[in-house]
Amino acid sequence: MLVRMTYLFTTRILAWLALMCRSSAAKDAEILVLRHEVALLRRQVRAPKATWPGRTLLSALARPLPRVLRGHRIVSPRTLLTWHQRLVGRKWTQPAAPGRPPISDELRNLIIRLGGENARWGARRVHGELRRLGHKVSAATVRRVLREAGLGPAPRRHPARREWSQFLKAQASGLLATDFFHLDTIGLQRLYALFVMEVRTRTVHILGVTAHPTAAWTTQQARQLMWHLGDRADRFTYLIRDRDTKYTAAFDAVFAGQDITVTKTPPRSPNCNPHAERFIRSVRHECTNRLLIYNRSHAEKLLHAYAQHFNEHRPHQGRGQLAPLDDPNVIPLPTPRIQRKQAVGGLINEYRRAG
Repeated sequence: MLVRMTYLFTTRILAWLALMCRSSAAKDAEILVLRHEVALLRRQVRAPKATWPGRTLLSALARPLPRVLRGHRIVSPRTLLTWHQRLVGRKWTQPAAPGRPPISDELRNLIIRLGGENARWGARRVHGELRRLGHKVSAATVRRVLREAGLGPAPRRHPARREWSQFLKAQASGLLATDFFHLDTIGLQRLYALFVMEVRTRTVHILGVTAHPTAAWTTQQARQLMWHLGDRADRFTYLIRDRDTKYTAAFDAVFAGQDITVTKTPPRSPNCNPHAERFIRSVRHECTNRLLIYNRSHAEKLLHAYAQHFNEHRPHQGRGQLAPLDDPNVIPLPTPRIQRKQAVGGLINEYRRAG
């Protein structure tokens, strides 16, 4: 800034010395032209912005001007006073007092990790865990970092969706999930299919297809499922279903007789039954949306064929790319001969080792 100011003053002094060699008529003409240019600029620019060297020069040259002409410049006396007050404020402003030293990125990420992985831990609980790990940080800092990361107080940090997800993971080994999905025939008749999935293995059971799903029909399909499972029914402890009116007390009593607790999802929350919803997406994308369905018997035969493919061959990411009925202890070896088999009426190709 000092160099710019020196340069600016030098050029203006040289220009003033050059003006002394000019005639009065030429100076008067230049003054008139400059006044006209200033008047034009004032119509277009209301608040011109000047640099600090330019402000210094304008302030220095404003003093020799007659009082009448001071009010007609691009800057007024009030503006000059404001500039001076800003300079005074900049000179005497004390630097901000240093606060607490900032924490490292590693410690910040650890605080966010502890708060995100433990929804019921408050700031004090996270602070205590950090002290046990050898990190010296105040509880206020922990609370501030959690707040900045969007992790508020512990009671607000575990919504129903997260609790439901933790419930599904903890109870997956003994969990059943059921739901309805619809499909339309070539005659525009709407059919409803009821299925149950074993969440741990992703095994699907197509219980039935009907055009008129009643509470009595749904209860009868539940009885047939229990008969089909036999002794395997003792492995399950929970059944997840929505709040459809077709699931009555009689339906729940069928599972209660096998010590299976029926758990209802929250209203309008299909994401709380994710495994069933994912199967509905798969069966529609891979099967029912790819052909025309003639009637109920055709739909039932088609869905049973798809369920067989789904259980015996289709890989699942949740099971490490294994099919529900695959043995996880068996490691398949590569073979040079591969045999293709068409399943579900030729819609899906299955590849097996040629025997």
